[in-house]
Amino acid sequence: MGLLSRQTRARSFNIFNVIFRPAKSIKGEVSVPGDKSISHRAVMLGSIAEGITRIENFAGSDDCNSTITCMQAMGVEIDVDDTNVVVHGVGPNGLEPPTAPLDCGNSGTTMRLLAGILAGQEFESVVTGDESLQSRPMRRIIEPLAQMGVAIDSADGRAPITIRGRPPLTPIHYEMPVSSAQVKSCVLLAGLFADGETSVSEFVSTRDHTERMLAWFGVNVLERSEDARTTISLQGPAKLNARDIVVPGDVSSAAFLLVGAACLPGSTLTLHSVGLNPTRRAIIDLLLGLGSDLKVIDEQNNCNEPSGTIIIGGGLPAPARTVVIRGEKTARLIDEIPILAVLGTQLEHGLEVRDAGELRVKESDRISSVVTNLKSMGAEVTEFDDGFAVKTSKLAGATIDSFGDHRVAMAFAVAVLLAEGESEIVD
Repeated sequence: MGLLSRQTRARSFNIFNVIFRPAKSIKGEVSVPGDKSISHRAVMLGSIAEGITRIENFAGSDDCNSTITCMQAMGVEIDVDDTNVVVHGVGPNGLEPPTAPLDCGNSGTTMRLLAGILAGQEFESVVTGDESLQSRPMRRIIEPLAQMGVAIDSADGRAPITIRGRPPLTPIHYEMPVSSAQVKSCVLLAGLFADGETSVSEFVSTRDHTERMLAWFGVNVLERSEDARTTISLQGPAKLNARDIVVPGDVSSAAFLLVGAACLPGSTLTLHSVGLNPTRRAIIDLLLGLGSDLKVIDEQNNCNEPSGTIIIGGGLPAPARTVVIRGEKTARLIDEIPILAVLGTQLEHGLEVRDAGELRVKESDRISSVVTNLKSMGAEVTEFDDGFAVKTSKLAGATIDSFGDHRVAMAFAVAVLLAEGESEIVD
């Protein structure tokens, strides 16, 4: 397996450049970090639950640590020992007013979900983040929260956001204009503090970790499907009872390793305890649909979340036509789009992604970031407003810009293993 050969520090202690060389195969066994989406929610719900919540395999990323820091700033006692976290819940009304703005760092999940909880508090709070997060759209949560009676001030719909909760909130039925699990979760969490039924309808199903975890904590969450849409509802005010949580491995993190192994003949890779949530496993189903040598064993269910072990071998069969990802498929694969762009360079008829305009407002403009880097490696790629099309390409070593985006950096850490010659990923 080709590994990075050296690291060179640049500009600050947490930014560095990495040199990669090509790989012949990827072999071994690995446990990927805990699922970030589930880790965020476990800390937040544990904080407003009654009792102590113990979390195993917590994702120790900067994003998830931002969630811990924000909850601690409101008086929640949280003990962290590597990937084990203990949250001493204060109940739905036990949070204390923060003495300073709550810093969400680079985490959109922290900001959008936390806003739903803050909407139900008696005090005023301010949520902010780094320069990247302050550029991301927040009007999509501001509008439904305002409908629930929350007073919110922002700078043109972006952070920092001032939230003045007015419990009990007004229950609403919210039709999702944009597919977003973060917006859905924000409204549902605010619904915990409403006087009556709060519901959210979506035409494209998004990840359902919030609904599953609310049910795990004892909240009666109802789901019904009609007229090509799914509606999730809960009755407020609601109390949560603390329960222990085992976080499965992050399937979005596993995606990079799965694609890398699939693209390198002779690979054999085993990934243990990976989350198999039906709203998140689209990358697995896509690889299976392409005829990859992939199988899932030891399936189980912990804390309302399915998981299992994935074994994948190298070598991609040749699809009969271009792989097209659009509509609901795009929504289900939104976090995996950067690594799928790399996969497209190895498919005989390439790959096209549409309906992915949401990627323009992530940690970077991921459409532009991916296209720019693919072109620098010699790939034939066309950029659209809502996606791109990449043709089968022979990749060459190059200098790659991460654009400060972890998913871009990880996707091209795989791409450079497939390239001819040495490559460097900057920042």
